[in-house]
Amino acid sequence: MKNSKETRTCIGCKNKNNKNNLIRIMYTKDQTIVLDLNQKAGGRGMYICKNQLCLDKALKNKTLKLNIDN
Repeated sequence: MKNSKETRTCIGCKNKNNKNNLIRIMYTKDQTIVLDLNQKAGGRGMYICKNQLCLDKALKNKTLKLNIDN
C-alpha cells in the first residue's frame, strides 16, 4: 500500500487493505450500528472486509457488538 492515509485494518481478520475495499462501521451516540457506505460521516469508525468470515470473527472476538433485544 503506497498511501498509508488510504490503508485501514479490518477488525475481523486484522489484514490491512485500501479503505475503498472495506466497509466503514460506526456507532451512534445511542450505540446503534451504522454502515457508512460513503465513508464521509464524521466521527470515529472501524473498517471490515466485505465478507462473512471477517464479520463472524469480529463478532466472536467482541470487536463488534450487536445489541439485539429479544
